[in-house]
Amino acid sequence: MTLVIRVDPDRPDRDSIARAAGCLRRGGLVAFPTETVYGLGAHALDPVAVQRLFEAKGRPANDPLIVHVSTFDQIAALTRSVPAEARALADRFWPGPLTLVLERSERVPNEVTAGLDTVAVRIPSHPVARALLAAADLPVAAPSANLFSRPSPTRAAHVLEDLDGRIDIVLDGGTTDVGVESTVLDLAHGTPTVLRPGAVTLDQLRTVIPTVVLRSPEAADGRTAMASPGLLARHYSPRAPLTLYEGRAEPALEALAADARTAMAAGSRVGILAPREELEAIRSMMDRPDPPPHVEDLGARHDLAEIAQRLYAALRAFDSAGVDLIFARTVSAEEGLGAAIRDRLRRAAAGRIVTS
Repeated sequence: MTLVIRVDPDRPDRDSIARAAGCLRRGGLVAFPTETVYGLGAHALDPVAVQRLFEAKGRPANDPLIVHVSTFDQIAALTRSVPAEARALADRFWPGPLTLVLERSERVPNEVTAGLDTVAVRIPSHPVARALLAAADLPVAAPSANLFSRPSPTRAAHVLEDLDGRIDIVLDGGTTDVGVESTVLDLAHGTPTVLRPGAVTLDQLRTVIPTVVLRSPEAADGRTAMASPGLLARHYSPRAPLTLYEGRAEPALEALAADARTAMAAGSRVGILAPREELEAIRSMMDRPDPPPHVEDLGARHDLAEIAQRLYAALRAFDSAGVDLIFARTVSAEEGLGAAIRDRLRRAAAGRIVTS
């Protein structure tokens, strides 16, 4: 069984942190909260520990990991050089939900980088993560603490749903704040490029480096080493197939309601995911069926921070409800945090996208 240690998210006690840090130093696997989602940590310079992490998650070896450190100075040992842009970004956004891709040093095992000549690094801001990294005093490779391709965990209970018995310790620090993974910015290949959108937005990055661009949204092929985590066409997915409805609100909601009615008439258990203001319209268009579908409220349409925080828990709630099909409405914002939410929903849909 996996040991669950509850800690105060703001003031984690030293004994609990020391126990988890000792586990990491011995090659164990520890799940812990960051400000984004729960991460699954392993000693980044221990290939055996990293391999155990991949096995626990069922993660393919060609998907690189993000290495978490407690101070900027620790990055020097992991990279060939630290460009001035990285220091400027660190001064502005670290600790926080930004990952930088830099040229790797020979100290970093191939298992961490998928054999690439780069390494992804960040300094998280969550007090539990900060305390654990400082106590362990080593770089920690930490992807999300879930089975590969599943919705990322924002609560310790989500970690246990996927990994109970597969890992050593879970530090339960409550619900994470941001709810979607970090922004990944590549500084190693010419033009600074956002590989994965996240809580640090493109506009925010451009206040430091005006030339930052966003990577085109095509998915990785899954056969070669990926430039960043979270690039596969199918990722963050609940168990039931999810269809995503994009485009203008009225026709998109009408299409969603019609498809949901058809699926329910055929005997399927249906789940519906949408911003709060659109759920009533969907119910009305469906003529309020009895029994009703399982509905998950994403939150207020214009409160993207609330939607990001609720997204993965809502996707996992459909698993718990045992639905057969999920019909989801995207957010209208295409920039800022909205870009990250749309990216996660599109990958959860794995190509099942209806555009109005």
